[in-house]
Amino acid sequence: MSDDTIAVPFDIYRFLPGKDQIPRYQRYTLQLVPHTPVLTGLLQIRSELDPTLGLRYSCRSAICGSCAMQINSKSRLACETQVGPEVERHGRIVVEPMRNQPVLRDLVVDQSPFWREYQKVEPHLKLDPRRPMPEGKPTPMTPAEVDRFKETPRCIACAACYSACPAAEADPGFPGPMALAKLYRFVVDPRDTAHQERLLRIQPNGLWTCLRCHLCTEACPKDVRPSERIRDLKEMAIAVQGATELGSKHAYGFKENLKGAGQINEMKLVRATFGLSGMFGQVGQGIRVWRKKPEIMKKPRKIEGMDELDKIYAALDPPPKEDTP
Repeated sequence: MSDDTIAVPFDIYRFLPGKDQIPRYQRYTLQLVPHTPVLTGLLQIRSELDPTLGLRYSCRSAICGSCAMQINSKSRLACETQVGPEVERHGRIVVEPMRNQPVLRDLVVDQSPFWREYQKVEPHLKLDPRRPMPEGKPTPMTPAEVDRFKETPRCIACAACYSACPAAEADPGFPGPMALAKLYRFVVDPRDTAHQERLLRIQPNGLWTCLRCHLCTEACPKDVRPSERIRDLKEMAIAVQGATELGSKHAYGFKENLKGAGQINEMKLVRATFGLSGMFGQVGQGIRVWRKKPEIMKKPRKIEGMDELDKIYAALDPPPKEDTP
């Protein structure tokens, strides 16, 4: 072997439903140059050491998204993750199937939940039937209109963001980051006529389940930034419908709560989120919090530099312009 190679220990998740009682990890060690992609190592294991290893891949060029998996607990593409930095950082390479999707075999998952949620957002243009598009002719858009798509056209539907998403893990009904990023792409499309309908339909369980952890943006191999697009959708949804359910009420209440002192008045935030009648259902939790943190009953003191915070609010919410005669 070349002096440039290093020993790369692979600990690979192995599981065949219906045959194996529980998953196990199998160790394989290869001599590889540090810039070798993890996928190349997995294919070498399958061709030279263990032909029973199950994995999914296609283009090997970070275009198709087929080889998304967990590598040292991070959802990423195996074809663009090099072995050298992983071994240097972790001492080994632990390869596991993506989360939030049932395992079919070893590193292969059933992506039905991912695609089912994607289809629910109706990822296609809804055109005005009274204004049919000229057959065979494109509908022109200005550069500014195209720019509103942001990075969403880059998405390769690899599901790395869905695998990394704790909201999808906690709530199977959560659409997931990719579906919401695609929804944003159609909401801002000037050719689409269902902007308001899309935003109203997605609100109750779609947008506000997002934990704002940004793990989806960290996992995305194409820098689509799904967490930022979800944030944009939240702002647009409130603009269309206002703060009408718990998630949006909490977000709006949080924003308004900081005004005046720059610190959260927790009692007022609970009231803004749940309403006066809804606060009664939170009494038990409130008592438990008060026992550990009695200062929540006190009015928060104004922070230093409140004038700077006031400037931020003034920039975010400028007063309406007066009509000139």
